[in-house]
Amino acid sequence: MNLIALLVGLIVERLATRFFHWRRMRWMDRIIDAGFRMVEGFANWPALIPVILLALLLASPVFIVTFALGDRLLGFPYMFLAIVVLFFSLGPKDIAEDVDEYCAALQAGDDEAVEQRAKALVEGDVPTDALERIHCVESAVFVQANNRLFAIIFWFVALGPLGPLGAWAYRVTDLIRRRAVFNAGRDDVEHGNSARVRDAAVLLHSWLAWIPARLTAIGYAIAGHFDGAIGAWRHAQDPAPTSTSEASEMLLARVGVGALALHEEEDESLCERGVRGASAANKLVFRLLFIWAFVISALTLYGWSV
Repeated sequence: MNLIALLVGLIVERLATRFFHWRRMRWMDRIIDAGFRMVEGFANWPALIPVILLALLLASPVFIVTFALGDRLLGFPYMFLAIVVLFFSLGPKDIAEDVDEYCAALQAGDDEAVEQRAKALVEGDVPTDALERIHCVESAVFVQANNRLFAIIFWFVALGPLGPLGAWAYRVTDLIRRRAVFNAGRDDVEHGNSARVRDAAVLLHSWLAWIPARLTAIGYAIAGHFDGAIGAWRHAQDPAPTSTSEASEMLLARVGVGALALHEEEDESLCERGVRGASAANKLVFRLLFIWAFVISALTLYGWSV
């Protein structure tokens, strides 16, 4: 059932673009903020403990429903639940859609739109230099592919019968991380607790992203230029990462760019270079998605045959 649910979920994720705004789940921000306020009551505790409790609380409804359904009606209610949970766990936005909007802004020469689309992919400020921004966006595509897609698939498959819980738990930690980073950037001066919560939320999310990030990096090497990707993996990052989250993101970025192995072309404008690089990065991610689907299908069928 997990294989069928995964394949259907990926197809729905590609086709149901008009419903992507449902996945932003802004209503959960109030619940997360309420949880953050509760953290202030545990000032003597490490912030990681109440953040973990908040994540468990938000993930518990999916666990309860998954456990309650079991194998009822030959597992079809479970499969429906898995498809729905996958739809809301993936994203929140489709990478291909973000890349298409970024490329369209480049071709239209709309600098403001280009900056907005680039920030959406990078999840932060982007360089003012056009070429540096192009490289930054290409790296961000590989990082976001793990966060929005491959890490969810990994935990969905890894937890077997509790696959929906794995996918949703990862998305919950990402929602908490995003909100904590936003709050810390907005009112860190007024609320010293915000930075403490942000660091705990980022750390929790990085733990769940660590294994999928390495598997995704290996996948980039297989789906792209192998020698370039392995060479980038072995190359020591300078400056050295300061956290687990930063180490995973740097690894994904440099291995992805190495696997891309783009060569500069003569008489190519910055607009053409930006479109070519972002499109190539998106195609590499899509190839890796097909590889993951094939491997997961083969492992599942082998398991059935045994």
